[in-house]
Amino acid sequence: MQLEYFHMIDRIVDLKVDEKTIVVEAQVPKESTIFEGHFPGYPLMPGVLLIESMAQASGWLQLGVFKFERMPILAAVKEAKVRGSVFPGDLMSIEASLTHEGSGYAMTEAKIRVGGKLRANSALTFTLIPFPNADMRGYMAKVAERVGFPQQAVSP
Repeated sequence: MQLEYFHMIDRIVDLKVDEKTIVVEAQVPKESTIFEGHFPGYPLMPGVLLIESMAQASGWLQLGVFKFERMPILAAVKEAKVRGSVFPGDLMSIEASLTHEGSGYAMTEAKIRVGGKLRANSALTFTLIPFPNADMRGYMAKVAERVGFPQQAVSP
């Protein structure tokens, strides 16, 4: 996880395109400037970054389901609950499932677990757009390789 660059996902563990589910992992860094202010002496992963992590896991799922032909953009956080703290050094397991797709939108449900315990969950809505340009698609293809995105799920 590179918080300062908003690279929240370290590794894709399991992508099941037919079942429209994904599991990813994200190792929260032990040190980050973010923790200096959130909170001094008691560092916690900010809730908004937990939501961003669930959104990125959901985004990778959609890239797989839609064969890298459309780019998901977070449009709405329908519901989000932080159910427990996430600390520096924690390994987050993030699950997402695609619950609806149509008319240029997609909806997902996502959960974050640490050590098997539920820490956060959300219902998210995304706008699906064509990749704005070849450079953006190329950049995402490089990130996909870094996180272990199954290359057979990327269309040419």
